[in-house]
Amino acid sequence: MEKPVIIFGAKGIAHPALEIFNSNNVVVFGFLDEDEKIHGTEINTVSVLGNPEDDGFLKLIGQKTEAFVAEENPKYRKFLVELLNERRKVQPVNAIHQRSYISTDATIGHGNFINANVNIGAGAKVGSHCIINSAAVIEHNASLGDFVQIGAGSVINSEVTIEEGAFIGSGATIVAGVTIGKNSRIGAGSVVISTVGANETVFGNPAAKVK
Repeated sequence: MEKPVIIFGAKGIAHPALEIFNSNNVVVFGFLDEDEKIHGTEINTVSVLGNPEDDGFLKLIGQKTEAFVAEENPKYRKFLVELLNERRKVQPVNAIHQRSYISTDATIGHGNFINANVNIGAGAKVGSHCIINSAAVIEHNASLGDFVQIGAGSVINSEVTIEEGAFIGSGATIVAGVTIGKNSRIGAGSVVISTVGANETVFGNPAAKVK
């Protein structure tokens, strides 16, 4: 029997993360969120217990429970991951929906959110703390760095490299062999046919740099 999970964050992907753990028959002990207004409320019968930095809850992590970080803001996500690494010496667990498909020789790091109907192909590499939304396709030998976000229904073709912190909007298509630079942003529905530099924002079909 797997340990129960405490979910850090109670907004955005927190609710679907709960559903993912439910799909795998993993008990969610509760949520922790910095917004005091929602402390004591419930998400699908699971309570928002308190603050992520509260030692009373943190001391449970690693001994009695696992942790999952459900925070979409990359800076705060990174802060919470470092908090768990430093204070509890643990890595967040993956939240992988039972209805996703991950090839037997794909490699996946820690703390990833992988929703229903995601398909990750042969030889693909997914770093840690990525968010891959419903029905995204990561083709064979594609490579995702840490803290990458992939929108619902996006197609990342073979041999694509997506560097750390990049954001791919819903329904985007990245053609084979392209590199998406660190912390870049790809607009929803875009078709990216050439390399995107670090910190650039592109949009359209074909995708062009947004000034």
